[in-house]
Amino acid sequence: MDFRDVSLTALRVFRAVADQGTFTAAAASLGYTQSAVSRQIAAIERAAGAELLERRRDGVRLTPAGRVVMRRATVVLDEIEATARELSGLPEQAGTVRLGWFPSAGAVLLPRALTALRHTDPGLQVVGREGSTPALVRALRAGSLDLAVLASAPPFRPPDSESPPLTLETLTERALCLAVPATHPLARGDFVDVADLRGQRWIAGSSTGEDRLMGVWPGLDERPEIAHTARDWLAKLQLVAAGCGLTTVPAMLASAAPPGVRVLPVRGGPQEQRRLLLARLPHPPTDPVVRVATALRAAAVDAPAPSSPPA
Repeated sequence: MDFRDVSLTALRVFRAVADQGTFTAAAASLGYTQSAVSRQIAAIERAAGAELLERRRDGVRLTPAGRVVMRRATVVLDEIEATARELSGLPEQAGTVRLGWFPSAGAVLLPRALTALRHTDPGLQVVGREGSTPALVRALRAGSLDLAVLASAPPFRPPDSESPPLTLETLTERALCLAVPATHPLARGDFVDVADLRGQRWIAGSSTGEDRLMGVWPGLDERPEIAHTARDWLAKLQLVAAGCGLTTVPAMLASAAPPGVRVLPVRGGPQEQRRLLLARLPHPPTDPVVRVATALRAAAVDAPAPSSPPA
């Protein structure tokens, strides 16, 4: 089979697998069976005469040949979609930027940036999705996102080890904060001392895996009492408001905290810094991508944060 005979379906399936990270997730996103996805990947690899996906225990990764195919496949699929719009009588969506963001960025940063863009660039279309940092990095590599807002914690390693490295820009670097019920004794001051975190009840970010302790203050020198687990930031903050426990939050979520919650800096021990990163593939960005990146920078700078603790 010559690669010039590869079907559009195979290209779409290949991009979905690279984007989602597993055959199972790709099948679910496409509405296919897993065996159908496997057949399409086998066909495209036969046509390429090379392995395009490295199968790993934690998912798949593009091989060097896979990156070549993905780069070209993205162009082909985007052009097909543009042609379909023209033939159906819809106007060309010039200036479309595909943007991804990690969950807490969607609470404050994205609304601010998109509101500004509606005033400065009303014809610009921004579409995208929320996801974890690893999922967003896969989507960038797969060509299904143009830009992604990522979270990074010390020691601030690159988000992946693929080549070429992603182009990364630090939007902000701020200290991790604590969300405390307004009626809690710790909410009486302008900061929380890290020594007072012993014996507290916590609302964690997930119930399984290493994310189990997400939401617990890093480096806590005791086994924490996890009162509740929740993935959604709004649910976590509402649980805090109800007096169910404490949880850590990025500083930029201070303005999004519901009534009954105080977001406070923490004093004592090493500062727990968190970075907000803007990531893209290392090729010259288009003008629409530049304009969206500019709006995100402005929104990140303007986002309010809790006051710093006294020295």
